[in-house]
Amino acid sequence: MIDDELVAAVEGAIRRAVAEEVMPRWQQLSEEEVVEKSGPHDLVTVADQRAEEQLTRTLAALLPGSVVVGEEAVHAKPSTYEALHGDAPVWIIDPIDGTRQFVRGNEGFCTLVALARYGEILASWTYGPVHDEMAIARHRGGALLNGEALVSGVPEPGKVLEVATSHPDFTTEAQKRALFGLRTQGVAPRPCGSAGLEYLSVAQGEVDAVAFSWEAAWDHAAGLLLVAEAGGASATIDGEPFRLAGGNALPFTAARDAGTARRMVGLLRAGS
Repeated sequence: MIDDELVAAVEGAIRRAVAEEVMPRWQQLSEEEVVEKSGPHDLVTVADQRAEEQLTRTLAALLPGSVVVGEEAVHAKPSTYEALHGDAPVWIIDPIDGTRQFVRGNEGFCTLVALARYGEILASWTYGPVHDEMAIARHRGGALLNGEALVSGVPEPGKVLEVATSHPDFTTEAQKRALFGLRTQGVAPRPCGSAGLEYLSVAQGEVDAVAFSWEAAWDHAAGLLLVAEAGGASATIDGEPFRLAGGNALPFTAARDAGTARRMVGLLRAGS
């Protein structure tokens, strides 16, 4: 299903959608083009909507019989998310990951696309348009950033771990307690920016781990495969693999290597 031709076609589709619908609106948005969904930290813009619409048409046509789960479509019709439980290949789209940053005119946003089937992530694309960074991963096929292999590596012994975590506004009291377990010697937690770009930083070995308290597939599918194919690992707070369709024990972590992932799970459990 995932051959070089399809990988290249998806990359082209992402680049076109971003060039036509996202970048012309970056730092050019008017007030009426930005809407709050569930609160001031959950925004959608006309760029999100139009980019997702274009990607939905293009990706579905590239793989006949496939379906699409996009962030904005699910917001409009939540039952769309159930496609993750079905038999058809599923395109998972976040047209602008880091919408708050996009609205502010900052650089920290990206477009995320993943292809999954039966709960397994088969391929993913992470595109940071401001710096023209395209990261592509294939299940058991490795990870590339602009054509160069990504290797997450292992943190240096004794090095303070840099960890990006969920913003407190998006955590329950129990999750706050778990994340508080990261406030310990040898760990430097900070609030995350765009989830997709944080995953890319883990795959590059620039950030040691992430710890997230929400499980929306469009935020995590692309990054989880990218980290795994760069040599990293992930687990939920109960030590189980992350389930794409949901129902996970939260928070969960993704890290540069399996040892760091185990350490993260231990700290999260200690805090809970």
